[in-house]
Amino acid sequence: MDAFGDLFRGMRAQGSLFASSTLSPPWALHFVDGAPLTLCTVLGGAGWIVPEHRPPEHLRAGETLIVRGPGSFTFVDEVGTRAEPVACGEHCATPEQGGTRHRLGWNDGSCDDSGDGATTLIVGAYPVRGEISRRLLDALPVVLRVASGGGADAVLDHLAAEVATDTPGQQVVLDRLLDWLLVCAVREYFDRPGGEPPPWYAAQRDPVAGDALRLLHAEPAAPWTVSSLAGRTGVSRSTLAKRFADQVGEPPLTYLTRWRMTLAADLLTERETATVAEIARTVGYTDAFAFSAAFKRIRGISPSEFRRAGAAR
Repeated sequence: MDAFGDLFRGMRAQGSLFASSTLSPPWALHFVDGAPLTLCTVLGGAGWIVPEHRPPEHLRAGETLIVRGPGSFTFVDEVGTRAEPVACGEHCATPEQGGTRHRLGWNDGSCDDSGDGATTLIVGAYPVRGEISRRLLDALPVVLRVASGGGADAVLDHLAAEVATDTPGQQVVLDRLLDWLLVCAVREYFDRPGGEPPPWYAAQRDPVAGDALRLLHAEPAAPWTVSSLAGRTGVSRSTLAKRFADQVGEPPLTYLTRWRMTLAADLLTERETATVAEIARTVGYTDAFAFSAAFKRIRGISPSEFRRAGAAR
């Protein structure tokens, strides 16, 4: 498991969080849920995404925009449209509103998106669950644009073909295609010329730091030392320590401790019956007191307090 893939663990499109809309102008869809992450892509036509407190973004066919919550946003045929906004959220999936039809992963054959000015919009809202995926969310801007012509184009071709049919298992296919599109979009954003990807992402291409990161993510509970990690990566202890710190921005064991506490935070809320000692062993600590001290140092509160706060939300 690489660091990038690991952070997608809790981010999956799920059924009702997927919508396809075929639109004839004028239209104004107001996405009110403020989902942590919303992916919008235009299969045909064009429109404008207007995020809260941000300038409008023109979205053409084949382009993808990712909007980070909690702010809402509007998709309109043109800035200053005369259309009355239709409130859309997780359950905005059925009735016609003026010239707008909302579809939720199905096709009843009555949508004609070949007319003048028609636009087909694909939207996927992602409820970011847990602390693991929040590390990825924190690395993204409020609005992330991915132009056409990249690796995501192949996914769009599959999406366009799938939304034009009504077949068994379609929702599962659409959800997975949307996940694929999200990964491609974020990866292209991080890899863009002149971009500033987070250190843990850029470091994955380094032959030393990248190998070490993969090992730490594949075996986070292993009794790692700098020496053992260096041995597994085939370099000296000093070389590993320097390359890792230069590439990732912190020493390898400091990174490991923070990653273990991220894993532990999710386990504390997911495994309600597990004791703190059991969680500690799962993330590589034989001593529950040492684990609790590390958790409080990183998170600011004890594991038990973190669990109670999570249960209260």
